[in-house]
Amino acid sequence: MIYRVVHSDEIAEDVLQETFTKIWTEFASYDTSKGKLFTWMARIGRNLALDKIKSRDHRNALKNQEIDSVVPLIDSELNSVYNADRIGLAEIVRSLRPEQEELVELIYFQGYTQAEASDQLGIPLGTVKTRLRAAINIIRKIFE
Repeated sequence: MIYRVVHSDEIAEDVLQETFTKIWTEFASYDTSKGKLFTWMARIGRNLALDKIKSRDHRNALKNQEIDSVVPLIDSELNSVYNADRIGLAEIVRSLRPEQEELVELIYFQGYTQAEASDQLGIPLGTVKTRLRAAINIIRKIFE
């Protein structure tokens, strides 16, 4: 139940430990007339899990994940969600003029900035922007 709230094995284990500690320290407050022991214990775990995901520390930890855990996630999302060949984009890019195709390849598929592409190809930055804008307009028209 805790894992379904926090979606992390490590955090769920921490919250479970806090739950057992709280059950131990507050057992005297358990009232048999208000419900079963299991229900009381489950409510403590659920409340602590909800408190954990609402906490500022938890939200900050989500923003500052370790790079080792984020890279495989990003890679899996790129491989499963975005595949230029699957949506036909690679074929469309190949139909552009060679200088436009080269820029789209460098900037959108290889991750170059416009300035880096300018340096790589030895052409002015303004030319890169103009050719890229024209290529995007062509691609946009094809998708419309």
